[in-house]
Amino acid sequence: MVNKYEAALVYSVANGDEALEALKTKFADLIAKNGTVENVDDWGKRRLAYAIDDEPEGYYVFTTFTAEPEFPAELERVAKITDGVLRVLVIKK
Repeated sequence: MVNKYEAALVYSVANGDEALEALKTKFADLIAKNGTVENVDDWGKRRLAYAIDDEPEGYYVFTTFTAEPEFPAELERVAKITDGVLRVLVIKK
């Protein structure tokens, strides 16, 4: 049984463009490996409503995908332990 999900990831921009691209690629590959990507909405760098880890800006990427029910918890777990990820939210659509 597969479900449809949307993942919102906010990356740190403090580490530079190379680190940002590496993070975007890492999570895009992780989602593609464990599910089917339907849409990627790259919002780019935006000002945060409040500072997270003393950072006023973040890089937003929203991904819509289908996957098995176990994968979203694993995606959140990996994102929370990865340096450079400020916030992650995965919702079932």
